[in-house]
Amino acid sequence: QVQLVESGGKLVQAGGSLRLSCAASGRTFSNYAMGWFRQALGKEREFVAGLSWSGDITDYSDSVKGRFTISRDNAKNTVYLQMNSLTPEDTAVYYCAGDRGGLTIATVTWRYDYWGQGTQVTVSS
Repeated sequence: QVQLVESGGKLVQAGGSLRLSCAASGRTFSNYAMGWFRQALGKEREFVAGLSWSGDITDYSDSVKGRFTISRDNAKNTVYLQMNSLTPEDTAVYYCAGDRGGLTIATVTWRYDYWGQGTQVTVSS
């Protein structure tokens, strides 16, 4: 069993930066592929970024590629999402997710076994 707790979301101006963190409990965290998803009001949850268990393979949605960076520190059981050049379209609740399969990076929600409670990111224009 893995528990995920996100933090770092807040109100920021357009053009600004934020770093989200996802702290995981459980000894097998390092075996999981990890992902960040987001859900804007009235919209479906969408894939943002993913990272292999080893940390050497990443994937990003087209909307964030070049602006966001996902990383992990297995020694700290933590996954990060560095978000730069934020726009109002990035406003959403951001969720961290863990995939026990771990061999590839999944971009669909049903592939992930564990979810955090989410953290709100609001970007003002």
